[in-house]
Amino acid sequence: MDNSKYEKHYSEDDFWGKLKKAAKDAGLKVVYAGLLLYYALQSPKTPMKAKIQIYGALGYLIFPFDIIPDMIPVVGYLDDLGALMLAVGAVAMSIDKEVKHKARIKLVDFFGADAARNQDIIDVDAHLVKDEVSVSLSKE
Repeated sequence: MDNSKYEKHYSEDDFWGKLKKAAKDAGLKVVYAGLLLYYALQSPKTPMKAKIQIYGALGYLIFPFDIIPDMIPVVGYLDDLGALMLAVGAVAMSIDKEVKHKARIKLVDFFGADAARNQDIIDVDAHLVKDEVSVSLSKE
């Protein structure tokens, strides 16, 4: 998916508006992946190439006309999750402990204290670790 064409749809206000409005429908994985990318975008440690990928993925999340419309129950956010997880994998090296910590704090704000221990969050973090290892090995 060419995320660059969605870059123009990203804005911080639209991102927070979308998450606040759709958090429960989108689910933990979508919200957590979005938060990881958002906080990686805010980090001065994140290189510009990674930020461009993040803008594209978050722009796709915000974009009202998805491949699968968000209003379709259960499956409406699958395409958003796919775009977000591709971006998370691509920028895994920019998602450090500080970014994860900020994302988890905000996740708890949205879903409550148990959210950070949910299997969906563990799965996203496992995906991050796998992608970090892959990137490290490819640089050797």
